[in-house]
Amino acid sequence: MTTRLLQEARTYEETFEKNIKREERPDFHLSPRVGWMNDPNGFSFYEGEYHLFYQYYPYDSHWGLMHWGHAVSRDLLHWKYLPAALAPDEAYDKDGCFSGSAITLPDGRHLLLYTGVAKETLEDGSVCDVQRQCIATGDGLNYEKYAGNPVLTEKDLPAGCSRIDFRDPKVWQGNDGRYYAVIGNRPADGSGQVLLFQSLDGFDWKFLKVLCPNQGRYGKMWECPDFFELDKKQVLLVSPQDMLPQGFEYHNGNGTVCIIGSYDDASKSFQEEHNQAIDYGIDFYAPQTVLSPDGRRIMIGWLQNWDACNPSTVQASWFGQMSLPRELSVKNGRLYQHPIRELENLHQNEVRYTDVTFTDTLQLSGIRGRKIDMTLSLRPVDDSNVYQKFALRFAQDGNYHTAVSFRPHESILKIDRKFSGSRRAVIHQRRSLVRHQNGRIKLRLILDRFSAELFVNDGEQVLSATIYTDQMAEGISFFSNGLVNMDVVKYDLV
Repeated sequence: MTTRLLQEARTYEETFEKNIKREERPDFHLSPRVGWMNDPNGFSFYEGEYHLFYQYYPYDSHWGLMHWGHAVSRDLLHWKYLPAALAPDEAYDKDGCFSGSAITLPDGRHLLLYTGVAKETLEDGSVCDVQRQCIATGDGLNYEKYAGNPVLTEKDLPAGCSRIDFRDPKVWQGNDGRYYAVIGNRPADGSGQVLLFQSLDGFDWKFLKVLCPNQGRYGKMWECPDFFELDKKQVLLVSPQDMLPQGFEYHNGNGTVCIIGSYDDASKSFQEEHNQAIDYGIDFYAPQTVLSPDGRRIMIGWLQNWDACNPSTVQASWFGQMSLPRELSVKNGRLYQHPIRELENLHQNEVRYTDVTFTDTLQLSGIRGRKIDMTLSLRPVDDSNVYQKFALRFAQDGNYHTAVSFRPHESILKIDRKFSGSRRAVIHQRRSLVRHQNGRIKLRLILDRFSAELFVNDGEQVLSATIYTDQMAEGISFFSNGLVNMDVVKYDLV
């Protein structure tokens, strides 16, 4: 049954999406049908298609009362909007249908496990958000909320766990046929943790254990956890709030952490071995993964930073976009990310240069555009005299540009959008410590109208940023302080 609130959202989005021209959106990054988008939700493969839901407020391009938007794709690049899937229309979720995940049940139904939010007035007159876990099931188009909602409440939490910060369930089916979910929470020390829950049927849930405590290491509340096996290792993804930098890691405040380790399935014990940021750029948060039918672990995140939302002075009819989906792997104890291979199906108009030696500023014929996939291989001309700095400038015209620069003597790579046309003093740059061999480094830049994603050394690190420069600014130039030798391969993405 479609409720009044859900039908109103569906009618609104169908009516007002017509006002957004295709060229006003990203081309192959999912943006909201209308209005506001944040975290990816329910990333799953169901009935022959990838389904991606998202935190959604259709009525404004700013955060509001959270619904679930919905889109499907066969290749994770061409998206088709479906009607909004969830609206905050029950007592237990009247103040928001927050993030969650999806799984297919044995009877073929698509199950959504999400966080319902309801404000509660305390004895002292203050108001708090109480967060509980809820279920809806459906056929990939329409979803009905479970009569037994909420299925997890504060009564299911161990002593000291917050009922205010208890959200973002990620569900999967274990090798034993049972269902498991990791959920973000704050313990009594306020520093964040991931809880593990179990269900025999996907509906009746019970607490198992604290899977991973923060103990004050990475920020405070841990949002949007994900937990999966990859290349014989176990990977935990979380998005902590209010992190402090650690060297060149965790500079985004509200950022992302990948913890790699081992997992004993019998005791449900996770042993940590390595930690790192997931994305070293400006804009990336709340990633969620899916296992593709051919066995790839694919991740997608919200391509945005909470501290840099709505930087434009122009009121837009949409705000927010997802990252390019990324194939994950673990090599030498580190998470690698690679653009999904389907992107190569969009390649057209190859332009290739080999052994270009230059210093100062260089432009190359055929190298321009705002929807491109370009790979650079850099090396010094003379190993005893390595160049001091290399810079790549893009989305460029006489007034604007965004830049990526690399200083081999410091091993520092920087992305900088301060000249991209922003009229607000939001976050404009990030620096990352990168690996190279005496100035030899490989950079792959993917542009899609309003975003830049830079993959370093075949996915060893990624730096992402949104840009809102006028679309006519499509120049690209190269700069080097000192002689550098460069190979370039560039494709238009069509």
